[in-house]
Amino acid sequence: MLNVNHISGVFNLTKIMIQGTGSSVGKSILVTALCRIFKQDGYTVCPYKSQNMSLNSYITHDGKEMGRAQVLQAYACGLEPEAYMNPILLKPTNDKKCQIIFNGKVFENSTAMDYHNMKLDFADKLKSQFEEIEKQFDIIVIEGAGSPAEINLRDRDIVNMGLAEMVDAPVLLAGDIDKGGVFASLAGTMLLFNEEERKRVKGTIINKFRGDVEILKPGLKMLEDIIKVPTIGVVPHFTLDLEDEDGAVEFNKRAKAPIDIAVVKLSHISNFTDFDALKVEEDVSIRYITSKDNFGNPDLLILPGTKNTIDDLLALRESGLEDLIKEYAKEKLVIGICGGYQMLGKTLKDPYGVETDNKETVGMGLLDVETVFEKEKVTTRVKANSKDAEVYGYEIHMGICSYGEKAAPLFTIYDENGKNVERKDGAINEKGNVMGTYIHGAFDGVEFRENIINRLRKEKGLKLKKSKIYENLREKDLDLLADLVRQNMDIDYIYKVMGIKR
Repeated sequence: MLNVNHISGVFNLTKIMIQGTGSSVGKSILVTALCRIFKQDGYTVCPYKSQNMSLNSYITHDGKEMGRAQVLQAYACGLEPEAYMNPILLKPTNDKKCQIIFNGKVFENSTAMDYHNMKLDFADKLKSQFEEIEKQFDIIVIEGAGSPAEINLRDRDIVNMGLAEMVDAPVLLAGDIDKGGVFASLAGTMLLFNEEERKRVKGTIINKFRGDVEILKPGLKMLEDIIKVPTIGVVPHFTLDLEDEDGAVEFNKRAKAPIDIAVVKLSHISNFTDFDALKVEEDVSIRYITSKDNFGNPDLLILPGTKNTIDDLLALRESGLEDLIKEYAKEKLVIGICGGYQMLGKTLKDPYGVETDNKETVGMGLLDVETVFEKEKVTTRVKANSKDAEVYGYEIHMGICSYGEKAAPLFTIYDENGKNVERKDGAINEKGNVMGTYIHGAFDGVEFRENIINRLRKEKGLKLKKSKIYENLREKDLDLLADLVRQNMDIDYIYKVMGIKR
């Protein structure tokens, strides 16, 4: 499919890498846009990020775990997400430790220093894996992580310039003008590169621009004169209902629509993309509670997933939020997902020290269930149903729940990683206003989301509505994203950099 015309340099020219001047400058969304653009232009495309640090993860069709950012990028390519698109996923458990997921499976728990020392052990595996991916696709769009100018980490880098060198990829460097200081950050990053790294950078991108680009143009010319690299695009700030970039989600604290859904902002919150589908409901507002002061009186309260259920539960107890939640749950609707579901139960037992040294912790007691943390992590894609709704999603958890007399299962899982099964999931109390599930993405399906939101509409005297199919809206927004980036970046130049003659 490719018509390769080698330009100056030694690149394999069927790949492009987006690096950024720092975290949350828009690398993920730019990669997503390029993936969709190349797909629209008729190429087979694959996203790739060698190392991702995120608590926002996903389970593939074969039960493997990967970062959510590469999931959206895979959809942009028209692909089913696969763990090889994000071979290393780091899930922080506290400020100094993380769980290492390698090729979709738990590798080990590690300190930051231990992981830093083992990076080079992964390098050969990443290189050979990448070479196999190259054989399957016309173009690979690679995403870096954080800043490539962390000079203290350069000797063991496997995700930014170290990876670019390993797989021989040309680089585009993105900066976020919305943060301020974009020229300094781009020039400073180039300054900290060595000569070979500077040669590898083929263009810069100004991201999240607001205002009149004519005012910016003199600065672009001066920047090009300083770093000797062209600016190939100024991408405007935009709002689309696509998944938030890892770590860059804005945790809004105010209700902006008639139906007020509040999510408790846990310290170790994970999988906050569980609530993206709720945003497509026009009369729904999602906000995040961080203290008693902004609890308010929501129509629905959600306890989300967390990487450390027990620590976050104890923090809610210490802050006084637990008492507010328990009082609220006497009359109003509460839903817990994964770790949030576990918190709602009577007890949480950790006999193997999976999360803490606490062998047993008292839960909120809002659901008659008991959680026991096991040694092995459950990672499954599932389909499930209840008496009035079909749901689909995925499970990522260490805990297993057992039922007491006053709790009934919320769903029955009938498909697990493509195999027919029959097992219980989640729980609902006798009154029917407190429920929990292990299924991430439960709101993505129309039926369960529509039932919950119409229940809230009915309580508020609002008109009942049919819910929209989330995946269709996501596809539309991916095309809108591609159009916006195509209009504001020199895509022909990017093809030239990759050696593709069009």
